[in-house]
Amino acid sequence: MERGHVVGRRDQLPTDALVGVHALVVDDDRDSRNLLKTVLEYCGALVTVVASARDALRVLQRVTPDVIVTDIAMPTNDGYWLVDQIRSRRAEDGGSVPIVAITAHGDEHGPQRTLAAGFQAHLRKPIDPWELCRAVASLVRR
Repeated sequence: MERGHVVGRRDQLPTDALVGVHALVVDDDRDSRNLLKTVLEYCGALVTVVASARDALRVLQRVTPDVIVTDIAMPTNDGYWLVDQIRSRRAEDGGSVPIVAITAHGDEHGPQRTLAAGFQAHLRKPIDPWELCRAVASLVRR
């Protein structure tokens, strides 16, 4: 795959668009976690992956990532619960970190609902790698 940029051709992934960006990926599905991690790392990000919203909060006690990419439909505590927990924090404690919602569901988890809940972007599964890198890059302003 040829090196590209976020504004490059759609079939090119921006291999350097996320250099220096720390992303936290939250998804209960191992294959989805691995795919998201692979795509973000290919675009240059440092990626931490966790399997639950509670695990994400534990990570946030130690470090504040530049962006969080989370599935919405997870057992026990879903993505809406996670965004609510994060947004209740002070900015200096990670409360204002940009969060991308990922969902495989239809209208029930539509963009209007996710944006109103405190997410900054909404992407549907199956994930388009180019769109994921572009969305994250735009949120971290790179």
